[in-house]
Amino acid sequence: MEQWRTIIEPFRIHAVEPIRLTSRDEREGALRDSDYNLFRLRAEDVLIDLLTDSGTGSMSSEQWAGLQRGDESYAGSRSWFRFLEAVQELFAFKHVIPTHQGRAAEKILFSALGGPGKVIPNNTHFDTTRANAEFTGAEALDIPIAEAHVPSSRHPFKGNMDVEALGKVLAEHDVPVVFVTVTNNSGGGQPVSLENLRAVRARCDEHGVPLYLDACRFAENAWFIKGREQGYADVSVPDIVREMASLADGMTMSAKKDPLANIGGWLALNDDALAEACRNLLILTEGFPTYGGMAGRDMDAVAQGLREAVDEDYLHYRIRSTAYLGEALEAAGIPVVLPVGGHAVYIDARALLDHIAPLEYPGQALAVALYREGGIRGCEIGTVMFGSRPDGSEEAAPMDLVRLAIPRRTYTQSHVDYVIEVCRHVAARAGELRGLRIVAQPAALRHFSARFEPL
Repeated sequence: MEQWRTIIEPFRIHAVEPIRLTSRDEREGALRDSDYNLFRLRAEDVLIDLLTDSGTGSMSSEQWAGLQRGDESYAGSRSWFRFLEAVQELFAFKHVIPTHQGRAAEKILFSALGGPGKVIPNNTHFDTTRANAEFTGAEALDIPIAEAHVPSSRHPFKGNMDVEALGKVLAEHDVPVVFVTVTNNSGGGQPVSLENLRAVRARCDEHGVPLYLDACRFAENAWFIKGREQGYADVSVPDIVREMASLADGMTMSAKKDPLANIGGWLALNDDALAEACRNLLILTEGFPTYGGMAGRDMDAVAQGLREAVDEDYLHYRIRSTAYLGEALEAAGIPVVLPVGGHAVYIDARALLDHIAPLEYPGQALAVALYREGGIRGCEIGTVMFGSRPDGSEEAAPMDLVRLAIPRRTYTQSHVDYVIEVCRHVAARAGELRGLRIVAQPAALRHFSARFEPL
């Protein structure tokens, strides 16, 4: 296609869902009713929902057609074999174990490999990955490169793992598995280079430890490799994905992200004995090994979504549309994590609200303000999400961010322009915002259900 200046959405809108326009007073009431936790809001009270990109995208006409083809046979369905073929076309692992979403794959794998006294390193664990590892008694350890915690750094692969630190961890601890998350969600949606993956693989080989990918944004990571890593400009995205997978012993996947589905996931691996143990756990917790936690129609939707996810016209639009938002906020003087990530823009709330201490939750304060003023629901990625320790203590997270996650193929440019306008309005009044305190919280994953009140 000719390289015009304007990048258009490579699709047409086939169906629409109305958005209920709310007033500021209505949103203030909704905040009080939800105890200032945006996870507790009713979705109908949200104008632009950027809480997550997980399962919130729009499926294609071919995916909807796949739902009609769904074979709901309990064992050995045609949908299962279409799903298996699509997964192994990109990720050539011997065993594929379907689950209802990514956290179920994590739960099964860590139940088999985790346990007290063990350490599971990652470039950065996301919330459920950390929680599932720690639930077994293991320690979830983050070892990203130093630039990962500097929001203004423009390192092209800020998702990379610190290989030297990994070597020390492998030498000094009982490590059953090493994980690398692509892209690094907690660190600002930042990609991991193939050079770094090869170095991590080498360290794992030195110590006989398997390497797994948390690969739910694999296609976006591959697009960044194509655009930024030397020697890959002329390599196709599917081939880059295959090379990423070839460096790992297994993977967990939430099909609600890059595979463009509303539900689903899988655990894939090469180890025969471990696969048998994981399938036994699957049968106990999810279902028979040829459907796991998914209906046949969902497996067909995922199979088609995997093909669409690696389409380079789609990925060009996807990454540029996210960058459009990030570049506009940066131009307005709003601090964001740079370079702009693939699936989301991350506002540096600690820098914008530097008068609010980390333990007064500047990220949550900013997220609340964006909803109050414009009905935009974002997600705090900071001290609320990651500051609680297993012993009940609390400490500041490395960064306090607000993630504006862009659902796939869902919002138009005018929606994004509205988000930019609201962010500018809130940033101009940043000094007026105040922190919050937690009045009730669960023992784990507190950000989902904690109750807050303004200070």
